[in-house]
Amino acid sequence: MNPSTIRIALRARPQYFIRRVPVGMNRKISHSIISQYPTNTLTSNQAREDSALIETEKVKPGHAVISTFDLFSIGVGPSSSHTVGPMRAGKIFIADLQELQMLEKVKTLKIVLYGSLAATGKGHHTPQAILLGLEGSDPETIDTGTISSRYEAILANRTLHLGGIRRVNFDMDRDMLWRWDQVLKTHPNGMRFSCFGEEGELLATNEYFSVGGGFVVNEKTKVDENLFYKGVDKSVVHGARLHQTHNAAEGDQTQDQPATNDPGHPPYPFESGNSLLALTRKHNLTIAQIVHDNERYFGLSEADIDNKLMRIWAVMDDCIRSGVSTAEKTLPGRLGLRRRAPMLYKRLMRGFYPGIATPDLQLIGSASAASVGAIDAPESDTQFSSNADGSDRCGEVSASGKMPRAPLVTGSFDHAILPMPPRKTMIPAVDFLSCYAIAVNEVNASGGRIVTSPTNGAAGVIPAVLKYVIEFISDDPEKSIKTFLLTAAAVGMLFKRGSTISAAEGGCQAEVGVACSMASAGFAACMGASPETVLQAAEIGIEHNLGLTCDPIDGLVQVPCIERNSLGAVKAVTAAQLSMASTGVYRVTLDEAIEAMRLTAADMSVKYKETSLSGLATTVKIPLTVPAC
Repeated sequence: MNPSTIRIALRARPQYFIRRVPVGMNRKISHSIISQYPTNTLTSNQAREDSALIETEKVKPGHAVISTFDLFSIGVGPSSSHTVGPMRAGKIFIADLQELQMLEKVKTLKIVLYGSLAATGKGHHTPQAILLGLEGSDPETIDTGTISSRYEAILANRTLHLGGIRRVNFDMDRDMLWRWDQVLKTHPNGMRFSCFGEEGELLATNEYFSVGGGFVVNEKTKVDENLFYKGVDKSVVHGARLHQTHNAAEGDQTQDQPATNDPGHPPYPFESGNSLLALTRKHNLTIAQIVHDNERYFGLSEADIDNKLMRIWAVMDDCIRSGVSTAEKTLPGRLGLRRRAPMLYKRLMRGFYPGIATPDLQLIGSASAASVGAIDAPESDTQFSSNADGSDRCGEVSASGKMPRAPLVTGSFDHAILPMPPRKTMIPAVDFLSCYAIAVNEVNASGGRIVTSPTNGAAGVIPAVLKYVIEFISDDPEKSIKTFLLTAAAVGMLFKRGSTISAAEGGCQAEVGVACSMASAGFAACMGASPETVLQAAEIGIEHNLGLTCDPIDGLVQVPCIERNSLGAVKAVTAAQLSMASTGVYRVTLDEAIEAMRLTAADMSVKYKETSLSGLATTVKIPLTVPAC
């Protein structure tokens, strides 16, 4: 290393991005001005203009293929872009310092958060994520039960254990700056890490951008994203993820055979829904088979792919289980929101998870149409019943010997329109989908273990729909899991390339909207629909989520996020059913819908892009939860 220059390398694809810091020019740089280094920090107006310019440009060239296991990754709640991504960024920064043998020289650290990351970061647990990432933790393996206590210890002791090796002083009020009034050029979710030596000299600095779904990129890698960031250490990542190109020309689909031996791209590259359909027709493969074969390009064996898919589903399923079985009554945060999943589960279930449902409820048997039809509304002490002749049975004594309680009726009986007595009804598909989705998102809101699907804010849609398929429809659960996840991944790739999966860029249409589209495709695929029908299901799923805004109350991933996942799951099944009931009867393609979403995102006000500056976040009259500068 040149003694006159200290460098820090960002693990970019395929070469390092180096930022040089001349020692002589940067000695004893004041902490108060480091947030101005380097010079590409933007004012709010400049940021909006540049952001609009970036967003309205034509989508980047090249194919859309990434690994399914980058799109679906195991992490922690409550946000993929504000929690998972920042934690990964923190660990990457420390790993680079260790590799360059600079960690032992660090005396102090400065963190600056920008844009949406600063505006809603506190409610999204961004500080906890970054600090624990700097201590060497990663989202997939961190013990979620220790996050709160470790964070409190850092604040109380004002000490940060970098990489578990180097202890440095860290004062949250002094060393973490929140610049929600500034947006860096590359993405609204920007962060800058800078470290200093014994004499206050700047040793190294780097910027990271959390672009949704836990992906972390840099200004130099925003076109060909450094996808191996999810592995953090490039030395343990398969070479295909380091050296792949996204140049569609190299992956010419007019070849007679897939380019299985080409190190530059996967065997079946696709850049749009139309090109994906062309591949399925040409090679007589389903969408799931196309994605499966592309995974082999990333160095995975058949067993690896199967194990990873089943591991993803195991975490999803365990998330549902945790959500419906928890003894916690409320979610964290000032809203004091009551958990609903356990109550919904006990009302609905005869016990998918033995021991959770109340003892007097029987277990549901095998998944079949008959079992679905046999599920009745649970008995209630407020239930209203009548005899066959229409006379009331309120005065009769029940088998248990207790007198049934008369229902409380709202309204006047001395009126031409008599009030309706209260009653409970069940629509099994809707009720189960809602229960599953709410369970997942309540776990996510409490900072539990989660699968980005494709984000944390929308993590309940796909598990809910897949759970319903497994329990009520499928006669081969393992096959359904693989088909569903691989098909959904293909649709997610198209959105990631053609538009965005970040609420900070596109509002909630980029999260719940995309998840709904992915789940619609997965459901249709599990029903044996053709690739054309599968993509039409995906199109319907996103078409009716266009324009959906992201305005979380108090900056928390709770309201309206949790219920929105419930409705997203129901809408996904409805979209798939519509597509299968009207095969070939459509005018809008998935590619056109994705482009419409991109344009809608570009036109959408920044107030509705995960900033809590408008919508429900302001009408509910709870102030924005960001720390004072």
